[in-house]
Amino acid sequence: MKLRPMLQVTDVEAASRWYQDVLGLTSGHGGDEFEMLMHGDEHLLDLHHLAAHEHGFATPESGSARGAGVSLWFEASDREAFESLFTHAAASGATVLEAAHWNPQAHHHEATLADLDGYVVAIHSPFDLADTGQRP
Repeated sequence: MKLRPMLQVTDVEAASRWYQDVLGLTSGHGGDEFEMLMHGDEHLLDLHHLAAHEHGFATPESGSARGAGVSLWFEASDREAFESLFTHAAASGATVLEAAHWNPQAHHHEATLADLDGYVVAIHSPFDLADTGQRP
């Protein structure tokens, strides 16, 4: 079994561009109602227009916060890739909720962003018990 989140978004094309620009994902489908986002050959994330009729049950009640309690965590291949990804994300204008830092409880480097619809998007390096969080 494999988890593939689907986010309900207000503008599929804008959200797709955000994930492509900020995280380097690529379009596997494209369109104004549905998008499949890829990393290489791996299908990672779906975007679906909030008002599309076939998934009306996914529309939040009026006044509720979309994505409340949900965060997406993207693991970079190594620490250098994490640092490059965060630098790129910050330079692209992404909203940075928490800058890159070492998390001693999780034993990885992490940073937290917000996408265009307010979903929490975290990026992190791989788990590493040997890493102290400091560069030599």
